[in-house]
Amino acid sequence: MRVAVACDHGGFPLKAMVLEIIRQGGDTALDLGTNSAEAVDYPDFAEKVGHALQNGTADRGILICGSGVGACIAANKMKGILAGVCHDTYSAHQAVEHDNINVLCLGARIIGPELAREIVIAYLGAVFSNEERHIKRLAKVKKLEDELRKS
Repeated sequence: MRVAVACDHGGFPLKAMVLEIIRQGGDTALDLGTNSAEAVDYPDFAEKVGHALQNGTADRGILICGSGVGACIAANKMKGILAGVCHDTYSAHQAVEHDNINVLCLGARIIGPELAREIVIAYLGAVFSNEERHIKRLAKVKKLEDELRKS
């Protein structure tokens, strides 16, 4: 699996570790920045991950900012992106299994490195259930996205 990873300055302290976890699991990590703790705008990096998913360069994404929330909001504005903030392992795998998220958002100022490690592993190891009830719900989400784009 190809995983696009990006962060803002608030998420920078966790980025190197997240990239290493991905590689240790046998997946390909795509580092989309930022490359320092200098202040940057999280929407710019959410956009990079979103574009990587939209154009097929990546299969999944991970965004890291201070709380995870700003990056999640920005990513969810992009067509076809289903991003979720997950700060526990249950949410990380369940969000893929039931909600088919393709972007995991983490808050580096909320969780520490060991919990982040476990969350990333849970996210990457999860697979969408393809259960009819989940497919039906996601179709409704897509309909909302399509209708909002028209207005």
